[in-house]
Amino acid sequence: MTERLPAAPWTRREDLAAMVAALGPDNVRWVGGAVRDTILGVSVQDIDAATPLKPEEVIERLNAAGIRTIPTGIAHGTVTALMPADGYSGNVEITTLRHDVSTDGRRATVAFAQDWREDAARRDFTINALFAHPETLEIFDYFGGLDDLAAKCVRFIGDARQRIAEDHLRILRYFRFQARFGAELNREAEEACAQLADTLKGLSRERVGWELQTMLRLPDPSPTIARMHQLRVLQVVLPETGRQEIEAMAKLVAAEQAYNIAPDAMRRLSALLPALPPIAAAVSTRLRLSRSQRARLACAAERGPADADSPRALAYREGSHCAIDRLLLIGADPTPVIGWDAPKLPIKGGEIVRRGVQAGPAVARILQSVERRWLQENFPDAARVSAILDEELAKE
Repeated sequence: MTERLPAAPWTRREDLAAMVAALGPDNVRWVGGAVRDTILGVSVQDIDAATPLKPEEVIERLNAAGIRTIPTGIAHGTVTALMPADGYSGNVEITTLRHDVSTDGRRATVAFAQDWREDAARRDFTINALFAHPETLEIFDYFGGLDDLAAKCVRFIGDARQRIAEDHLRILRYFRFQARFGAELNREAEEACAQLADTLKGLSRERVGWELQTMLRLPDPSPTIARMHQLRVLQVVLPETGRQEIEAMAKLVAAEQAYNIAPDAMRRLSALLPALPPIAAAVSTRLRLSRSQRARLACAAERGPADADSPRALAYREGSHCAIDRLLLIGADPTPVIGWDAPKLPIKGGEIVRRGVQAGPAVARILQSVERRWLQENFPDAARVSAILDEELAKE
C-alpha cells in the first residue's frame, strides 16, 4: 500500500506549486521536518526540498520563473527560494542530492548525487529521512522511518557509532529528538552517545549552545536531561550541572506548567546551573550567548529566598522577565508580576531641588530613600510619596 502525506495547508500553496513547476515535479521531493511533522499532525515551521538538479540549474530555472534565490550554502548544494509566506512557512531551502566523500566529526566533504536513497542514507535518523512527492504526496521511506515515527522511536540510520563519527553534534541531536518524539531511549543510540560523548568537546560552542537551547525550549525535556546526566553526556557540555540542578530543572518545568508559563531556554538553563554569578558568566562565555541571554543568566543567578518577600518590588528593580525567572526558580508564586506593569516613582530629583536641597549627591541619596520606602509600602500614590519626601527632608 502506498503511503501518502496528509494534504496539509502548506502542501496546497500556490507559490510552492509554481516552484515545483519551474524545477519539474519529478525533480523535487519534500524532505525532513516538513514531512515528519505533517505526518504527526503538528505545525510545520520550515520547508526543505531535495533535488537531483545541480545548484546552478536550480537557480537558473527559478530565476527564469521569476522566483528569487539566495545561494545560502551553495558549496554544499543549498539554494534558498524566496517565497511569500502567505500565513505559512515562507522560504524553501532546496538542496542537491549528496553523498559524503569524507567526514571528521565536525564537517563533511560532499559530492552531488542522483540517487534519492543514497541521499537519505547520509541523514541522521530514520524519521528525518522521509521524502514526499510534491504533487502525488507519495512518501518514500527507505529505512523504516514511518514505523519508527508510529512507535515514537528515534533511531540512527545504520550504525549509530558511524553516524556520530560523521558528525559529533548528532549526540545532542539524538537527545533533542528523543525529548520531542521518543517514548523510550534507544539502547544502541544511548550506548553510542555515551561512548563518544567526549567528541562533543571538539565542536564549536555556537553549535553546542544552539542544540542545548533548542532542546530546553521543548515542553518537558527534564527526563531526557536527567538521562543525559546519568550517561555522563551532559557533563561534557555542562560540567557545572549536578543532581541538585537536575532536580531543580524538573521542579521548574512542573511550576511552568502549573502557572501556564511558556517554556524558556534561558530560564531552564539557569535551573541547570548553581545560583552563582561567576558560573553564569562562565557558561555564557563558553556557549557564546547573546548579550540579552547573558543578562538573563546573570540576573537569575542572583536569586534567593528573599525574592518571594516582595515579588513586585523585585519586578520593579529587575524587570518582569527576570522576576518571573527568579520566582519560579525558587519555587515561589509568580502570579503577582505576570501581566503587571511596574509604575514609575511619582517624583524626580527636580522636586527635591525645588524643596531647597542643592543639586548633587544629597538629592540622589534622598531620592533613593524615598524610592526604597515607596517599594516597601507597595507603591503608594503621589500624595503618600510627597509625605514620605517631607519625612526624609526633615531628617536632613
